[in-house]
Amino acid sequence: MAFGKTGIDWRSTIAAVWRSNRHFLKPITQVELIAPDSLLGIDEQKALLYKNTENFLRGKPSSHALLWGARGVGKTSLIKTLLTRYHSYGLRIIEIPKADLHLLPDITDDLREHHHHFILYCDDLTFEEGQREYSLLKSTMEGALETPPTNVLIYATSNRRSLLPAQFAANFNRDLRTDLAQSEVDAEFSLADRFGLSLSFEVMDKEIYLAIIDQLFKGKQVDRNALHEEALSFAGERGGYSGRTARHFLTHYQIYM
Repeated sequence: MAFGKTGIDWRSTIAAVWRSNRHFLKPITQVELIAPDSLLGIDEQKALLYKNTENFLRGKPSSHALLWGARGVGKTSLIKTLLTRYHSYGLRIIEIPKADLHLLPDITDDLREHHHHFILYCDDLTFEEGQREYSLLKSTMEGALETPPTNVLIYATSNRRSLLPAQFAANFNRDLRTDLAQSEVDAEFSLADRFGLSLSFEVMDKEIYLAIIDQLFKGKQVDRNALHEEALSFAGERGGYSGRTARHFLTHYQIYM
């Protein structure tokens, strides 16, 4: 590992990201702090993740967390709200690309004795056939001879619960697999089970989508009925309702309407 100790002053830095091409941990100086109240339609998921994170910060039992399900409904944004709520209580987040999960043991070695609490965050955590990073992820979460650090948790987002490659998932119920393929499928299912907290996110419905639209356009002088019609038409062209689509509609409206 090139960087040795992280070299970051975590008193003034609340988030960092691993830069693969430069092989170093980059402090994030302009952190996007999202207000928890701005996320609509996921109150249950918010409550469970916040409770888990608060337990973590207090030294109480807590779990690694997997946020999985529909695209664009707030999984990544919910992770970002953790910094808004808890950075003043010593929470720090490090984002690690999936391709660099092999660095997890080195990074956790550097964080183990630190007085801050760290969430190692991986976005879009899915594995394709032949990838083996999940084995290192499993060992980091559960430890081997050395117990896992008490001040580090792993939070990940994914569009699917199993974390399986698509071909494996399609073949899972067939009897044509080799023993090796079966063992790999079992290994990746067991990886998902290592996340003690599993939060599912459903496809957003129209009412929540329009509520987000109203929130984004709060204070603007617009005809609400016409706005809703335009927003629904925009969502239909973009494949459905989501918070991401609502934000894109806001940008579209500001540019073209």
